[in-house]
This record gives sequence, C-alpha cells and structure tokens, in this order.
Amino acid sequence: MNKVLIDTDVILDFFFDRKPFSLNAAIIFSLCESKKIQGFITPVIISNTYYLLRKTASHEKIIDKLKKLLSITEVLLMNQEVVIKAINSDFPDFEDALQHSAAIHHERINAIITRNFKDFKKSKIEVFTPENFIQTIIESYKS
Repeated sequence: MNKVLIDTDVILDFFFDRKPFSLNAAIIFSLCESKKIQGFITPVIISNTYYLLRKTASHEKIIDKLKKLLSITEVLLMNQEVVIKAINSDFPDFEDALQHSAAIHHERINAIITRNFKDFKKSKIEVFTPENFIQTIIESYKS
C-alpha cells in the first residue's frame, strides 16, 4: 500500500473547495477512506489547517472537519530529532523541512503529495502533485 504524506495545501484545496484543485484533493481523500492508500499528516499540518480555516469558520466546525480528517489519516509524530533534522536541512521553507523530516524519520512514507512541488526539490522521498499521484495510481491498476 502507498503510504503518503499529504501536505497542507492539498487539505486546504479540499476544505476550501479551491477549484480546479479540489477534485484531485477529494480523490486523494477518497483513496485514503477506501484504504487504497494510507494517508499521513503531521501536527504542524493540523495546526496550520486549523489556523487558516479559523479565518472563515467557527472553532466547532473546524474541529468537526479535523476529526473527519483524522478518521482517514494518521498523524506522524514529531520530536526533537525531527526538528533538528529540519533545522539542519537544505530546505528553504522550514515548514516543508519539518514535514519532510517527519516523513524521513518514521521511514513509513513512500511519497509526499503537494502542489508546492518546487519547495520539495531536495526531498529524499518521491514528490507528486495530486494530479500526478492519481495518474500513477491509475497506471498501477492497469498493469
């Protein structure tokens, strides 16, 4: 099974229904829900998602959305070692460095799904846009 880290932008595409990206985000979450892939997020992703959703929705509505998200994904733990690796990485964006470091540290992630492909140029894990990842899944079912 593919084990993927789903970046904040994909989650926000879904929650904010940002066209044209929301359809691919919905497909990614549908794959998680049906257990065709195993989706992972981090505490930082949850925090950032809450913060950005809070600008448009009540605390209660956001918590309900986060609970649904957590019902189909797993949370990678972040500890001092993960943070130190992120600090010492060559990633230009610290948040992305944290996500990448958490994925590497736990050795469970096969891919990172993000629309910010350029921010993960130094990734040691395969990086896909949602569209490319879905296409890869489709191709794997054909073979």
